[in-house]
Amino acid sequence: MSLYTWTAIIAVVLAGLSVGHWIGGRLASATVDRPLGLRRLAISLALASVTTLLALVALSDLSLALVSSGLGQVTVVIVLTTTLFLLPSLFVGIVAPIVTKLAVDSDPGRVGAVLGQMFAVGTFGSIAGTLLAGFVFISWIGSSGTLIAVAGVYALLAAVCALLSGQRGGAVIVVALVASTGVLATVGGVRGAFAARCTVESDYFCIQIDDFAPVVGRPSALMALDNLVHSINDRDDPSLLFSPYIHFVDEYARRRFPLDRPDTRFHAFFIGGGGYTLPRSWAATVDGARMTVAEIDPAVTRAAADHMWLTADDPKIEIVHRDARALLQSLPPEPAFDVIFGDAFHDISIPSHLVSLEFHAEVARRLKPDGFYVVNAVDRRVAPRFVAALANTLALDFPVVEIWDEVTPGDAGEDLRRTYLIVAAFRPADDRTMPSAFGLRRTWRQIPREDIGETEIVLTDDFAPIERLLSSVLFSEIPGRN
Repeated sequence: MSLYTWTAIIAVVLAGLSVGHWIGGRLASATVDRPLGLRRLAISLALASVTTLLALVALSDLSLALVSSGLGQVTVVIVLTTTLFLLPSLFVGIVAPIVTKLAVDSDPGRVGAVLGQMFAVGTFGSIAGTLLAGFVFISWIGSSGTLIAVAGVYALLAAVCALLSGQRGGAVIVVALVASTGVLATVGGVRGAFAARCTVESDYFCIQIDDFAPVVGRPSALMALDNLVHSINDRDDPSLLFSPYIHFVDEYARRRFPLDRPDTRFHAFFIGGGGYTLPRSWAATVDGARMTVAEIDPAVTRAAADHMWLTADDPKIEIVHRDARALLQSLPPEPAFDVIFGDAFHDISIPSHLVSLEFHAEVARRLKPDGFYVVNAVDRRVAPRFVAALANTLALDFPVVEIWDEVTPGDAGEDLRRTYLIVAAFRPADDRTMPSAFGLRRTWRQIPREDIGETEIVLTDDFAPIERLLSSVLFSEIPGRN
């Protein structure tokens, strides 16, 4: 999810409606009587129903073809949205001018009142559709179910208009609608087009759980939220950390704090839960650990408990289903945490209110003197503009800002998308490279700030142009899920 995605979707739908309104106006000429108008309404609604269902049938094949085409992510979103949703929007846009014309014909003495009523009803319908989709249908029946329901409503209205037209043409329209819908339903059913693409589709995310055992040869599972892999958990060994950025936080914390000692008292705050990989690991391996996890989506926690072996009632883990910034601000403004870990994403971008100067001030007030704040960020390997802006902003509240990434053989000089770890603290790390001491063999390096690039941008609540700073990543070729 990004500003570019929503911009593309809104623009395409409005473009389709605009063209549809123009065509509908041409079809609602003065010579159009009620039977002809109803037939034209029936045809428009039938085409809207068929193309809506067709969008669902074509979605998987078309999206896979575009993803493998080498086009950038934003280009793929624009092409995919236009191909799938322009025609349904166009055909349903034809309806309003014809309905308005028929309404005026039925009461020619109240033209102004009828026009006002039609605009009001149309606006109310838009509001109702938005609220029902966002608050009811997507979380209850999912995106696929919502599209099927919309197609069904169009089909029902088309059949009613066709029958009310009172002529043989109406029956023909109904038969053609039923036949085409039946064909699409059959094809879609065979191809699995109507099956849910998400293990759980919540108010916030498409939550997908995949078996990771074929990759590592151990009972394990992967959680992806939308397009980004957030967690990989091992069933039998919570301390086995497959994700390099989570492994880094564990190694970095163990170098700063004696986590293996039974008398250690250690309190961590997590911005985002995901699969709860690190809280689960520290709960199993650190006797004195206390962890507060702010996870905005209860469905993510349930999925982690159901599929990722999270013990949700572990006394060491306090789970609060609330926005992390709101929760942090509700706590006393005094040092309380040894570690604050930022791991909240909208696809590859971090929500803007979690990277601002104002938020960092809240984080700094609640860190102990020896503590550290770490946030992982996705950006380009060469000239990562968002990472540079984030580091620049953190430097205004923290005397130490370190940028780390994993040393990966063979990628020198390549402009790849990478995950960076930005550490903000009151004292620096002892080393500039860090080989793993536990678990999988890895090495991380500290990147000099000057190698990242200079920027004057400070991210604030009023100005946090994350999508613009990540535009080179968003327009780049889509890699596999990260």
